[in-house]
Amino acid sequence: MARRYDPERRQRIIDAAIRVVGEEGIAGLSHRTVAAEADVPLGSTTYHFKTLDDLMVAALRQASEGFAKVIASRGGLEDPETDLATELAAWMGEWLAGDRTGVELEYELYLAALRRPALRPVAAEWAQDLADRLSRRTDAVTARALVALLDGICLQVLLTEVPYDEGYAREVLRRVIP
Repeated sequence: MARRYDPERRQRIIDAAIRVVGEEGIAGLSHRTVAAEADVPLGSTTYHFKTLDDLMVAALRQASEGFAKVIASRGGLEDPETDLATELAAWMGEWLAGDRTGVELEYELYLAALRRPALRPVAAEWAQDLADRLSRRTDAVTARALVALLDGICLQVLLTEVPYDEGYAREVLRRVIP
C-alpha cells in the first residue's frame, strides 16, 4: 500500500496538541492522546515529533503567536507619540479579553519550561522578542523590567481570577517607564 501524502498532518498534530493541553493540561499530553485528537496513526506523531518535548516546543511556538498578533495588530510601538504605558495596558486588556483558554494555554506551555529544559529556549525567545520590541521605545533594562511586569500582571489575572484592571496596569507601568 502506498503512503498517503498529507502535507497538513504535522500542523494538525500541533493543533491537536494545543487542544489536548487546553482541555487536559500538560499532564494529559502524550503521543497517544494527540494522535487520537488529530485522528492520525500514533506513528505519525512520533514520525514528526520524536519526543514529547519536540511536540511541546512546536505547540509553544505556535501558541505564543497569540500575544505577538495582538502586538502587531495594534502597532502602537512604532509611533513615538503613543503613550507607552497606555499602549501596553491596552495590549494586555485586548489579549486577556480574548479567548481565555488560549491565554491560559500559552502560559501553561510557557511555565512548563520550569520542568522541561527543552522548552526554555522557546520561552526565552518569547520574552526576548517582546523586550526587543519594547527597546525601540525605552532602554534595554527597562524593556526587560516591563516584560517581567507584564508577565506578573497577566499571571495574577489568570491565577486569581480578579478581572483585569487596565487603569491599575497603566499606573504601575508608568512607574517603571522613565
